[in-house]
Amino acid sequence: MIKNLEKYFDRLWPINRSITGPGFRESLDILSEIIPMERMFFKTGQKVFDWVVPKEWTIRDAYFIDPKGKKHAEFSKNNLHIMGYSTLFKGTISFDEFKKHIYTIPHMPEAIPYVTSYYNEKWGFCISQNEFDTLSDGEYQVYIDSDLFDGTLEIGEAVIPGNTDKEILFSTYLCHPSLANNELSGPLVMAFLYQRLVKMHSRKYTYRFVMLPETIGSICYLSKRGKHLSKYLIAGYIMSCLGDTGNFTYKKSRQENSLGDKAAQIVLKSTKNKYSIISFNPADGSDERQFCSPGFNLPVGSLMRTIYGMYPEYHTSLDNKDIISFKALEESVEIYYLIVKALEWNKKLISNIQYCEPHLGSRGLYPSVTNSYTWKDDFSAIKWILNYSDGKNDLFNIAEKSGCRIDTLLKAAQKLLNADLIKEVA
Repeated sequence: MIKNLEKYFDRLWPINRSITGPGFRESLDILSEIIPMERMFFKTGQKVFDWVVPKEWTIRDAYFIDPKGKKHAEFSKNNLHIMGYSTLFKGTISFDEFKKHIYTIPHMPEAIPYVTSYYNEKWGFCISQNEFDTLSDGEYQVYIDSDLFDGTLEIGEAVIPGNTDKEILFSTYLCHPSLANNELSGPLVMAFLYQRLVKMHSRKYTYRFVMLPETIGSICYLSKRGKHLSKYLIAGYIMSCLGDTGNFTYKKSRQENSLGDKAAQIVLKSTKNKYSIISFNPADGSDERQFCSPGFNLPVGSLMRTIYGMYPEYHTSLDNKDIISFKALEESVEIYYLIVKALEWNKKLISNIQYCEPHLGSRGLYPSVTNSYTWKDDFSAIKWILNYSDGKNDLFNIAEKSGCRIDTLLKAAQKLLNADLIKEVA
């Protein structure tokens, strides 16, 4: 998987993505080789709740020339040099006027910032502070060859049907240009998770995968799928910032204790790695803000590694291939897959023997040597399941009460089912 992750990363990296336009479509086309997606289209000017779909943007080239004749901020060399959604501009202006259109990060002098202006028609360049410091007074020739026009906003969607109409959602954004962790990690983890799930022999739940432009894309999507999700969604996750080697962070849904919240926390607890759990925060974050808006209040959280804004390279040219690990991306796919397995296996159970403990030795479930500790964790899980299999508790409840690892509980539950000591509550 690692080689394929890197192969697709390298193909996607140079594409200039935005919330609309050819770069977004090209990126969807490439990822559709792994996760076949149907397309949704929303026209410029279409009303979606309190928002309006913006114009489509395309850019062919951009740069500026200083008074000494040197060319700077070449879009063809780094697509972060142009402020996203910059309008067409070709002309000569003074340095005082030109400075109003330049963006840098003074405290990170080597970094190019990522800046956008989606809903106000402006133009601008993004350069390092070091480069800005070389500029001198005089006249500057500006060249931005771009278009804003009535077009479409697109969303990719794939569905893997299950045995029930209850759904689990995975959503990610695909609207940033050349950013590694903040942009490409989410779509890549989603695509390769899809490959794992589509190969499962049997699925209890239906799985819905969505790739969209952040914020306006989720608002558009909810305008079309919101009622459906309100009826059928039992768990959902926003996939972002999954490529660095930091510890996992889980941001809870607005509901705080949904099935999806429990699954993510129980799986993280079962790993050997450190992790953090944070509460839902509408003042900061990604598309969970839209899915968890009070009218929907969907059970959508977000599992990340180092959270956005908490690593210095975030939204700069330093968020590149050097700061991600393809092994970490593979591990992120695996963690999400474990969450799916936990959700699939979670069920309410009832013991077939309600009065006193069953005789486990006669069923090969009791250790032959009682002073051995090799069986301690497995045997403890068996005892917890037997005691709390009262038709009211599911495996997640038992995991929370017992502190047992979810994978250990799943194995123990399967042994008890095979021994006909418990059964699933219909």
